[in-house]
Amino acid sequence: MSQVRDRVTAPLPRGRTVGVAAAAGLAAAMGVGRFVFTPLLPIMTASAGISAGDGALIATGNYAGYLVGALLLARRPRLGTRAAFLTWSLLLVASEVAMAATTEVWVQAGLRFTAGAASAAIFIACAATVARHRSVGAAPGVAFAGVGVGIAGSGIYTLLAAPHLSWQGLWIGSAILTAVLLVPALVLDIRPDTPRADPPGTRTGNPAERRAWKLLLGSYFAEGVGYIIVGTFLVAAVAGSGSSSAGALVWTIVGLAAAVSTVVWHAVARRIGTGPALVAALLVQAGGIAAAAISSSFVAALVAAVAFGATFMAVVVLTLECARRLHIAQAAAVLTTAYATGQVIGPLIVIPVVGSSFTTSFAIAAVIITLAAAAAAAATRRHVLESTRTAPNNPELRGVTAA
Repeated sequence: MSQVRDRVTAPLPRGRTVGVAAAAGLAAAMGVGRFVFTPLLPIMTASAGISAGDGALIATGNYAGYLVGALLLARRPRLGTRAAFLTWSLLLVASEVAMAATTEVWVQAGLRFTAGAASAAIFIACAATVARHRSVGAAPGVAFAGVGVGIAGSGIYTLLAAPHLSWQGLWIGSAILTAVLLVPALVLDIRPDTPRADPPGTRTGNPAERRAWKLLLGSYFAEGVGYIIVGTFLVAAVAGSGSSSAGALVWTIVGLAAAVSTVVWHAVARRIGTGPALVAALLVQAGGIAAAAISSSFVAALVAAVAFGATFMAVVVLTLECARRLHIAQAAAVLTTAYATGQVIGPLIVIPVVGSSFTTSFAIAAVIITLAAAAAAAATRRHVLESTRTAPNNPELRGVTAA
């Protein structure tokens, strides 16, 4: 048994190998397995009779599955084994294959629920493995770039394959692409995450931190609601006014922007502070989405695609970093739950309008994300003011207050 384990974990001393393997896993689970429905939705609408409202219900199944998967792993971290990782990977691929066998909306919603739960489990396993190997050079920036690479890959795949395959063939092809991307991730040393005791005095934070935490939590929930509306319907909106190839091109641009976003925003955060960088990212996202709300032109869609792709993963990373500085126990798990809950609610909010107006849906999303930016700004201001009052000479805080 130990010999088998040694062969599996042999590449791990090279931190870069861990980051790249995790990036492949995240590309498979998030970029393709979870989000390939976005570029395929307009094709299914044209060929399989799936309406925009049906698409919202099917997408909600995926987001609900992601929420359940995240909660399951948070409550039962011991399920995070290599055997479980392989099982989740097989379920993800099988759920994509099965999408080709039915046009029943509720069955497809159930299959996407399975894909969502599997993608959450794979995401958590890859992210946790990279976190454990940071000391030997594993780069979270490289790993999380895999999400954008996967999104771009799903867009390119749809762009190239759509003229030649039926919608059923596209689903089977996406399953093959997911399986190929998952192969490098199988070398990862997946193991249960052992809960760590928090240092004394850090379980709840001080009163100012708790107030900032509630605002940050509200901001992240609102981001979950708003961003997923765009993530679900941007391609369908473009395809509805142009062609499915134009929609796939827009989705590819989203992925390419996302692939470099975490590195860029990390540099921004070092200059202006994590909180201000988070607010800026949310405002950029809201502004880009507002462009798609004002105009249904292809140019407006491109602006929205760049702004959306360049910020949605960065918001995740920056929010988690802000939470880490607030010293709130189990912050990552609570934030993930709030974010996933927002994703379930987002498509349901716009079902009454999405069939007749994508621009109205995007206007709703832009307003919600603007509220998220306002809450993040209030959280940053409260925490900075309290930090200045209680520890004006703290060198770490000087960088924050200067921002």
